[in-house]
Amino acid sequence: MAYILRHSPEEFGLKPDSRGFVPLKDLVSALRSVYPDVTEEFVREIVARDAKGRYEIRGDKIRARYGHSFPVSLNHEEDREARILYHGTPRRNLTRILKEGLKPMKRQFVHLTTSKSEAVETGRRHGRDVVLLVIDADCLRKRGLRIYRAGKNVRIVERVPPECITLAV
Repeated sequence: MAYILRHSPEEFGLKPDSRGFVPLKDLVSALRSVYPDVTEEFVREIVARDAKGRYEIRGDKIRARYGHSFPVSLNHEEDREARILYHGTPRRNLTRILKEGLKPMKRQFVHLTTSKSEAVETGRRHGRDVVLLVIDADCLRKRGLRIYRAGKNVRIVERVPPECITLAV
């Protein structure tokens, strides 16, 4: 689901609207091309049980809430309360990040989290030697960068300047 909704809907014959939504029935059909037993109820259960809040269903449409590699207008609520955010990354990236900051790379936004453990878990997808970056959210706001609530603990921001990275553990 993540691959289809975040990166390659057209590969499965889907055409997301400007906010990234596709008809739920069309996603189920696309998933059945790989997993023949998938049902709409099963997809709804995945969305309801997803700990990170990756997906959103509105009416008869579904979308990924973050992580897109194609332009999407997400219209998420701004997070004005968080003071500290986290980002996990392989140690091999640390020197570059401390010099250049965090960039969205092939995605629309940089992904941060309010959870230390989720940050480490995410960083480990790219290697076992992970560094936890601590981000000063007020520093981001002072530079005109808006932080958005994209999932239960996931926050997204356009970029993270190096001066807003307060600690690397």
